[in-house]
Amino acid sequence: MKNQEYRLASGLELTQPKHLPGKSIFVISDLHLNHEKIILYCKRPFDTVEEMNAVLINNWNYTVKPTDLVFFLGDMAMGNSDGFIDKLNGDIFFLKGNHDKSMDPGSLHDSIFFEHRGIKFLFIHDPMDATNVDDEWIIHGHHHNNHPRKFPFFCPEMQRVNVSVEMTQYTPVSLDYICNLIKMKNGKKIISL
Repeated sequence: MKNQEYRLASGLELTQPKHLPGKSIFVISDLHLNHEKIILYCKRPFDTVEEMNAVLINNWNYTVKPTDLVFFLGDMAMGNSDGFIDKLNGDIFFLKGNHDKSMDPGSLHDSIFFEHRGIKFLFIHDPMDATNVDDEWIIHGHHHNNHPRKFPFFCPEMQRVNVSVEMTQYTPVSLDYICNLIKMKNGKKIISL
């Protein structure tokens, strides 16, 4: 009960939809559904794996509409992911993580180059696997909250964004929000979401 009180007080557990108007694009990584030990490894504020699964799925669906686009950057679940994927809103592009053994390999991408609002991105699970990067911003997961100084949520010096769930308040992040951070870093006017 103490973890739930903390999640609710700190906004880590959504209690109602907060959908953005129109069609939006989101990024997120490392749900690790059904992975009981990830609660301890990453100090996730959950008492049970069932509680974690329910909150992560609700947070996703309270953020993402069925018509939104989501780039999921790997590590959906321990074991079979199929039952979870059917519960998640959005048109989802899946990238391969190091724990996605049960997913159909034909449905997984190693990386995706994408441009949005004039900014080039490389979506990849592990940023250390990024090669042939020119001026793209690397959006990644894999490192969770284990090395926050080296892999913070937003690292303008390295042009990287860590969207592991622990770094995104257990909720998908709007690509428009990331674009605003980048434009602010570059001294350009921020456009509100």
